[in-house]
Amino acid sequence: MAINPVIETVIIIGAGQAGGWAAKTLRAEGFSGKLILIGAEPHSPYERPPLSKAVLAGLADFSSVQLFSSDIWQALNITEHYNLSVINIDASLQSVLLSDQTSLNYDRLIIATGGHVRRLPPHLDHKDIFYLRTLDDAHALKNAFQTHQADSSKTLLVIGGGWIGLEIAATARKIGLEVILLEAAAGLCTRTLPPVISEFLLNLHEQNGVDVRLGSSLATLDKNTNTQQDKSWQARLEDGSIIHADIVVAGIGLIPNTQLADKACLEIDNGIVVDTQGRSSNPNIFACGDVARVINKPRLESWANAQNQAIIVGKAIMGSPEQYAEIPWFWSDQYEVNLQILGLEYQDCATLIRGDLTTNQAALFFVATKKDAESQIKSEIKSVIALNCARDLKQTRSWMRKGYCPDLAALVDVKQPLNKL
Repeated sequence: MAINPVIETVIIIGAGQAGGWAAKTLRAEGFSGKLILIGAEPHSPYERPPLSKAVLAGLADFSSVQLFSSDIWQALNITEHYNLSVINIDASLQSVLLSDQTSLNYDRLIIATGGHVRRLPPHLDHKDIFYLRTLDDAHALKNAFQTHQADSSKTLLVIGGGWIGLEIAATARKIGLEVILLEAAAGLCTRTLPPVISEFLLNLHEQNGVDVRLGSSLATLDKNTNTQQDKSWQARLEDGSIIHADIVVAGIGLIPNTQLADKACLEIDNGIVVDTQGRSSNPNIFACGDVARVINKPRLESWANAQNQAIIVGKAIMGSPEQYAEIPWFWSDQYEVNLQILGLEYQDCATLIRGDLTTNQAALFFVATKKDAESQIKSEIKSVIALNCARDLKQTRSWMRKGYCPDLAALVDVKQPLNKL
């Protein structure tokens, strides 16, 4: 592959999953110039999914969540700047200004700044409320859990019934804490899940002892100053009910870090708008991961998207024509259930269930039907959700890429192996 000789320096802003994979891909594709990685955290790139699970439970240290081994990472010959943030991008001069006032020039720039947690409204927020986004956040919450772990009467209040809130709740229950979870919506994860799986997750958490309160919003949240009080926190809900808790954690969403892109006058619309190669409205600036949104597509917040989009960006900078065309994929571990989602289209689809939801082992296929050019009915799998059956999802991914859908009666027949259909 021909390498553009003009590209001598590539700067990557953001040392997370996307930033790390972009750097590795550039080297793998033959880039031998100066590669600079700038991260606001003190750590080299690491994976975030374990933070709400193994790290929070005290079962994983930094070496187990590092994105790459130390040997692989050092061999990439990257100039690393940690504990520093970029405070400005001058797109006309192709330079970035760091928080220590260092100015660096680039030929190509990759913005992989991810996002920051959405905080509670000011009248509810407090410095002692926990949020979970970074490794340091996970360690702080883990320490709070361990402080109260020996006492089964200690209560965790989780605000938000999305993925982060549910995974934190599951981890807390597994180590013995009482958990109350508040969700303002009428169901769990309603933004990304169909009602049948939202209901499944509700049952799963209630069966594991979580007090889930749907349609519940906070009116006030106060830290007790009276040291004689049994609980540290008092929450009053809009319906007037009172909750007492020892620890409070909020998981109410993520806001993409687009401030730098705004200063560089890039197009922004719920993230930095990019093409299918991660190229922004400025041809010398790319973006990938949670901060980026492919034009005419929803912005995705997932481990897989951050990695795969970053790989495409690295290849694009080196001249590859490859486009990003991955089917959205998410996963979550809660209690003894591994839940995987492939695709996000449920509207106007029939739901076909292979297996048994009550045994926590099933695959749900969301199938749309339409007439083809010959007026024949054609079925298409739009999405699949797999509960403890990852192999079924892997097979379905292959079908979806090819546009193939097997006979629907055979699809739900557990006696017929999917790889034979």
